Amino acid sequence: MKIYRSSGSGSLNLCASGYPGALLSLAVLLFVVAPPLFGQSVNPFEGDARAIRGGAGLFRAQCATCHGADAKGIVSIEAPDLTQIWKRQKLSAGAVFGSIRNGIPGSIMPSHSLTDTEVWMLVAYLQSVAETGVIGLPVGDRGAGREAFVENCSECHRAHGVGESLGPNLTGITLQRSLESLVASVRDPDAFVGRGYKVVRLINSKGREITGLIKSEDAFSIQLQDDTGRLRSVIKADLQTVERLSGSLMPEFASRKLIDQELFDIFNFLQSGA
Repeated sequence: MKIYRSSGSGSLNLCASGYPGALLSLAVLLFVVAPPLFGQSVNPFEGDARAIRGGAGLFRAQCATCHGADAKGIVSIEAPDLTQIWKRQKLSAGAVFGSIRNGIPGSIMPSHSLTDTEVWMLVAYLQSVAETGVIGLPVGDRGAGREAFVENCSECHRAHGVGESLGPNLTGITLQRSLESLVASVRDPDAFVGRGYKVVRLINSKGREITGLIKSEDAFSIQLQDDTGRLRSVIKADLQTVERLSGSLMPEFASRKLIDQELFDIFNFLQSGA
């Protein structure tokens, strides 16, 4: 790849060769800041769980082949990590919207015919997985947060030496994810299921059901962590049914079950380790 700097403008133009023809060139978002072209810089769907879920579907269909299911890029084809676009480049949502919708003239980034709503949903998804860290965490009680974490989260998650390892380790998560993203992941965990946490339901030759998270798979076997946290290897020839589920093992925590202040208490515990 060759990168040329336009004289007097400070912007970067990319000339790429060797990219797959099907590459959705969100790569340039890491290098080119397109001005907001549609009159707003704030995403109306930021933090909206339903919009994030729709955006995740669009991302899987349009972008994941090159940027990975978790948007962290694929090194072998130099497709960059899109979770870093706000952290490194400090882009506005409007800038990202404009780059997706209109492309970047003179670069490999094409324009797209998605509707405004679809583009904003895709931007909402990228915002939800962005590694930006929580800014302005609401005040919470760390001690109460630890108790709430133990009661609601520790059966699957671990943080600061407390809990189990079925789900992701949440130590340091407030340094990686935005507040809106963290709240959305609790309220609607099915909106985005990360790599290594895809759910599978197996029925073996004896009719026994096994549900868990796929950790690795080859032509002959599936390695998974079952819903008790136990690591298992299952021979495919011994299975009657393999059902790959689209949702998450994590239950949905509606506000009536876990109010916002309890979430803020938990986030303060995760951030402090108290």
